[in-house]
Amino acid sequence: MSLPAGRAVLDLLDAHLEALWGGADLPLPQGPTQLAAGGGGELARWVLAQLQNLPREPHDVFVRQVGSLLAEFRSRRCPWNAAALRLLDDTNVFVATGPRRYEDWAHDVRAVLHRSVPDPRGWVRLGWDRTDSARHTVPAYPFDPPDASVLPSRLYPLTAEAAVAALAVMAEEWQSESAPVRSRPDRDSVLADARTLLGRYGPAACCWTNAKTAASDPAPDFLAAGLQGTESHRFLTSEYVDGLDLFEELGLIAVTDDEVGVFWSIGAY
Repeated sequence: MSLPAGRAVLDLLDAHLEALWGGADLPLPQGPTQLAAGGGGELARWVLAQLQNLPREPHDVFVRQVGSLLAEFRSRRCPWNAAALRLLDDTNVFVATGPRRYEDWAHDVRAVLHRSVPDPRGWVRLGWDRTDSARHTVPAYPFDPPDASVLPSRLYPLTAEAAVAALAVMAEEWQSESAPVRSRPDRDSVLADARTLLGRYGPAACCWTNAKTAASDPAPDFLAAGLQGTESHRFLTSEYVDGLDLFEELGLIAVTDDEVGVFWSIGAY
């Protein structure tokens, strides 16, 4: 099925900006006015105008400015993107959604962790996707996900509110967190963003975590414990790549009939 015209234009602009952010030297898409008029509308016209006004030199400054423009473009594109960037863009996390293609959704989770499927809606993905060369050594880096036959045994079901709290504490840092979510003045806003992210999957979504505290209780108090109080089954690689040791993690998986969402907070040094 072909994409709606508006989404196709915005997807093209997103890919173009990400390529520029990655250091590629590309001209503007041909016919920017016609491109915007073809379905992207006001947002497409805005981002093209901003891009045209960015000086190409010095190149490193141009790349930084493109990165900022890309973040603003993605935030304006939809509320889900904006919530993801507000909540998790400043922490070491992986956020991605893929299509549900198998009755055994463990295969879909593995596809998301291997980045072999796109977001069905073209929404933002966060993670070490852009320039990390470690995946030449470990294809799913930073993950080494268990086989589909084993994967469900390392996950426990969560209630909807516990899933919101698990996602909210991913806004924390693993080491030396000076302001845990439970004591932040914007605690309610953090939780609201977490609800927006999980709201994408609807009230019938099933949520799972690798946190061992959920083994005996589907409603653990993640806010009280914070990231530093969380022990989890390992989905990360144990390989020591490029001088980086991955040592702690908290994962959340949302499963629907149509989509699989994966959120992972990663501690590294």
